[in-house]
Amino acid sequence: MKKFLLLLLIMSPPVLSGTIKCTGTVEKLGLHSSNKIMLKLSSMNQAVFICQPNQEWSVPGTNYKTSPEMCNSLLSMLMHAKSTNAQMGSVWFDGDDVPTSCNGWESWKTANIRYFLY
Repeated sequence: MKKFLLLLLIMSPPVLSGTIKCTGTVEKLGLHSSNKIMLKLSSMNQAVFICQPNQEWSVPGTNYKTSPEMCNSLLSMLMHAKSTNAQMGSVWFDGDDVPTSCNGWESWKTANIRYFLY
């Protein structure tokens, strides 16, 4: 039995978290009552939680973390992008909740923003 379980573990494909690159304009920014920031780009069907301005942010499926200082900087940059209707070049989202396409987000999901440049 032990050999069978070991063989099953060895043959099982690794579970990888999702990574996706979305573009567009900042359509919505939100603050949820539990102090979480939400973001929806024009290419996304749902807003997703991206950080917390009062504590370190981490999500399952990635080792990347967002500090409160970085969250506040990110929020400031996203507010500027929204107010100027700037095109977001590429926003990379990581984590277990990340779908295979930008319009495949489910409600109330979390992600870590690893990188963006606009």
